[in-house]
Amino acid sequence: MKSKFVFVLLVLGTYFSAFAQQKQARGFEAKADVVEKGLIKVSVLYPYAEGKTFDMDYYEKNHMPYVAGLLGSNLVRYTIEKGISSGIPNSPLPFMAIGSFYVKSVTDYQAAIAPHREAIRADFPKYTNISPIILISEVVK
Repeated sequence: MKSKFVFVLLVLGTYFSAFAQQKQARGFEAKADVVEKGLIKVSVLYPYAEGKTFDMDYYEKNHMPYVAGLLGSNLVRYTIEKGISSGIPNSPLPFMAIGSFYVKSVTDYQAAIAPHREAIRADFPKYTNISPIILISEVVK
């Protein structure tokens, strides 16, 4: 009888532990995907073109953390995207990569970047030969 009771406790403990882990994982995923309305999004788009190159490893480990560090407490988060396909079958890839910074204030973003603009541009040849397109937008939803 005692061994059956211990077995039931072990099964229930395993079940509730797994349930708690799943609930925690779902909660984390939901929070990680939320981007607050009103934030400013600075998108740095690297268009695809024949003969252009992009070193994602350097961009991820060096360039983006460097720029993110300049933004201080204004930075909420940043993301890095690697282009894999066009939305239209058999069409060229529109962008090789997109880096995005979510910040609280466009004015503070510009003030933080301005003194370092030349250093940021000087870093480009270390990972790409593409001239990026920059779009600053406001998160609506």
